[in-house]
Amino acid sequence: MTFQFHKSGKKFPAIFLSEKSAKYKYDLGVDIMALPTMDLPTYDLEVPSTKKKIKFRPFLVKEEKVLLMALESENDESIRNAVLQLLKGCISTRIKLEELATFDLEYIFLNIRAVSVGEVVEINVTCQDDEKTNVRYNLNLTDVKVTFPKGHSNKVMLTDTTGVIMKYPSFDRFVENQFANKEVTEETVLEIIAESIDQIFQGEEVFDSSTTTPKEFLQFVESLTNAQLEKLQSFFETSPRLEHNFKIKNPNTDVESDYTISGLAAFFG
Repeated sequence: MTFQFHKSGKKFPAIFLSEKSAKYKYDLGVDIMALPTMDLPTYDLEVPSTKKKIKFRPFLVKEEKVLLMALESENDESIRNAVLQLLKGCISTRIKLEELATFDLEYIFLNIRAVSVGEVVEINVTCQDDEKTNVRYNLNLTDVKVTFPKGHSNKVMLTDTTGVIMKYPSFDRFVENQFANKEVTEETVLEIIAESIDQIFQGEEVFDSSTTTPKEFLQFVESLTNAQLEKLQSFFETSPRLEHNFKIKNPNTDVESDYTISGLAAFFG
């Protein structure tokens, strides 16, 4: 397969850049025989938060092409639609992706990527004992699981009588964090926290999205003390996440160290 450089300087397979090859035979009036169709394998996967089983297949070249073109455009809506289209195309089980927890989406995408591109990825690890020796580690993506930290709760008490019921960040935030490569600012962090509030309660009173606007939730977050904000942040810090533990021995010192990597992006670093 030949490669071309896009005007941005990024290198993509030539087939990702043009569809002329799919048209020229028709322009020449050449009869085209029906080509064979490929049988796609299907796989089973359990959604971590719901324990529901889903069936999925590898993504196709055309689906990857749409995603690459969307990423190249740097248009938020195009990227969101491309990711959603890819996931919905690969998953045959009826499921509302927009309602899944962020760690569910990461786990599903990781497994689709594994069967589509390859289960083993090579990552570079810096040895802990000397902090300079680099070792290559072959990671099997099917070994990566979602861990549920002990003590994690969606109920956060801010005072003796006032608390918040939290929910996990939205599908749009998953796309933004994993694909759009946007800078995370202090303002963004506050917005994510506000978006993740399901309910605020004070005594017997309850305030939820049916009575409270997103702007009001954000104003509530901005009115907290630093100590109270840290309590809300702990919800995210202790949330379930993709995680993998492994050992690496430094070839120069023979010292073996334990390593933990977490988060979708870390598994392709």
